[in-house]
Order: sequence, then structure tokens, then C-alpha cells
Amino acid sequence: MDTLTHFLDGPHARRAFALRVVMNPPWCLDVRDRAPLTVMAVLTGHAWLVTDGEAIALGTGDIALVRGPEPYVVADEPERKASIIIHPGQECTTLGGEPVRLSMSRGVRTWGNTAVGETTMLIGTYESDAEIGSTVTAALPRTAVVPAGKVSPGLVQLLAGEVGTDAPGQGSVIDRLLDVLLVHCVRAWTAAHPEQARGWLSTGADSVVGQALELLHGLPADPWTLESLAARVNVSRATLAARFRNSVGEPPMTYLTNWRMVLASELLADPHRTTARIAGEIGYGSPFALSTAFKRRYGVSPTEYRRRKYAAPA
Repeated sequence: MDTLTHFLDGPHARRAFALRVVMNPPWCLDVRDRAPLTVMAVLTGHAWLVTDGEAIALGTGDIALVRGPEPYVVADEPERKASIIIHPGQECTTLGGEPVRLSMSRGVRTWGNTAVGETTMLIGTYESDAEIGSTVTAALPRTAVVPAGKVSPGLVQLLAGEVGTDAPGQGSVIDRLLDVLLVHCVRAWTAAHPEQARGWLSTGADSVVGQALELLHGLPADPWTLESLAARVNVSRATLAARFRNSVGEPPMTYLTNWRMVLASELLADPHRTTARIAGEIGYGSPFALSTAFKRRYGVSPTEYRRRKYAAPA
């Protein structure tokens, strides 16, 4: 299994935020939702994406991946001053704090300053690290733009069509389509920008690191050591450590710990999996050992994490 499949096979959108945005000039959105990752596809017209002082022009068919949680601006012109703020939880207000989410509603999952506008965008937001996985977002740049035509327009239109309807099971369908669109975008961006790829996205050129990642991902519960991993890929410990750090950015065993924590955060979405079972599946000898490592990484126990992230909506 290739590296990209490893990373994008696990994290999944769960009740992701998806919206069709319709705007006529002048407009400017100051996005402060603190989401780890947003997929933004321009269906018609154009928009400017401003992140960290850099303005990027987006045209019809372009798709941008925006890595959070830092704020960014989307507008009809790069110098436009924001008139609306998007807060965590996708609450929308004017600069003065007046709610506008309902007043700008234009139907099923459609929002904007007009019913039919010059610019239409499809927005899909992964609202927590548990959905997308910090290992995925950490490997992406702040913004990754996929030009029109590099991802099937049919896929984008399929997601857009689902967002604009209100059919049974729609939430799950939107989540899965958003995942598929993300995979295609990451794959297209990586193929077009191999020199900018970092972390696990850059491991394709190093077969040794690729083999090591396959072993760690495929057998996370094994009692890996640097020595045993190096033996499996037929290199010395020093060679593996150096090449792994150069490609991925951290030592193999540190990487394994982080990967196990990502897996634990995802497995907690299954209410039938006990912490004891999860501990065994990812290589921890007891629920206590898992809880200690998990709390060190996420700041809360696995039980509390499950309650906060995966509790059914009221």
C-alpha cells in the first residue's frame, strides 16, 4: 500500500461542514473558524484567498486546500476589508457582532449575500483533527492550490449537487464525497509540486523510508524498535534513522508514537471499541498505558476525548 493511501485511508470526515456559498461584489469573509483543513472549490466566477499576507487568485474550477487553525480571508478583491467574520462552529457575524447566518441563508446548505451571484464556491470543512488527522494536515503547506482540470470536474459537481439537496443519508454521502475529493486534490497537488512536498508526502523518492512506513502503518501493534525496523528494511540503524528523519522530519520511533495516537483518536469514534481493545490494536500493553500516552498528546483521557468529539448531537 502506498504512503498516500496509508494516510488518507484512516481519517474520515464525520458530520463535516459543507456549504455552497454565493456572492456578488463587494464581499469579504474573515474566516476564524480554527478548522484544521478546508477544501474550497470555485464553481463559477473568481475569488481571492489571502493567507499570512499572501494573496492567491482562484478562478473557475480551481480548488484550494487551506490548512488551519490560523485565520484567512476570502474576498472578491485582495485588498477588500472584511465585512463578515466566520467564527468557530461556523457562526457568522458582522464586524460589530450581529448574527448574519440566518439572514444570509439561501436555501439548503446555501449561504451568501445574494440568491444568484457572480461567484459560487463549494466549501467543505474538516472541523477537528480527529476527522482528518494531524499527520495529514502537517504535511500540507498553508495553502495548496489545484488548478482547474487537475481534478475531475464531475467529482466536484457530484459533491455540489449533494450539498444542494436534502435527501436521506445526505450527511454521510457528503462526508464520503469530501474525503474522495480531498484524496484527489492531495494526489494532484503532490504530483505537480514534488519539490514542495514535505513529511510523508515526500517519501516516494526514498524506497527505504517508504518500506518503513508501510511496516509501521500495517503493523502498528508490533513491538517495534529502531533495530528491528532497520533489520526489516535491510539497512543499518544509523542509515534508517538519518534517511527517515530527512524525509519525514522526525525519528522513526517518535513517528510511530504519533501515528499510534492518531489511530487511537480515530478508533475512539467506534462506540463499541473499549480502550482496552484499542490499546491492543495499536501496541499498548494496557488501557492505562494508552491513557497516559493519549493524555500527553491530546490533553484529555481517551474517554473524555470520545465524549467531546464523537458524542451524538442532541
